[in-house]
Amino acid sequence: MNSSKEMVKTTYRALEDKKAEDIRIIDIGKVSVLADYFIIANGNNENQVKALVDNVQEELFKEGYEPKQVEGYRTGKWILLDYGDIIVHVFSKEDRLFYDLERIWRDGKNIEIDNL
Repeated sequence: MNSSKEMVKTTYRALEDKKAEDIRIIDIGKVSVLADYFIIANGNNENQVKALVDNVQEELFKEGYEPKQVEGYRTGKWILLDYGDIIVHVFSKEDRLFYDLERIWRDGKNIEIDNL
């Protein structure tokens, strides 16, 4: 099975476990060389954003994946986890609305977790 799809499923479950809001999966493979998928979610406050990211990292680590890069953890407003094939964006609610990545990446294809 495609490892990036497995990573997306694990990430989705890890975000759901910690009550992430509005989890979106965007297939950007055909519109960008950055990654195959973006996963975007938000938490209600800095502590929840960090807890979401911690859980994603822990669950992916159990499956043998380590991020190539982590950005924004200190502030907890927009944390980016770059796993190569997938890039995870976890925002505070306000920053998610402000940056509106879904609009910027609208050429990507929104995917439902059940269709992966």
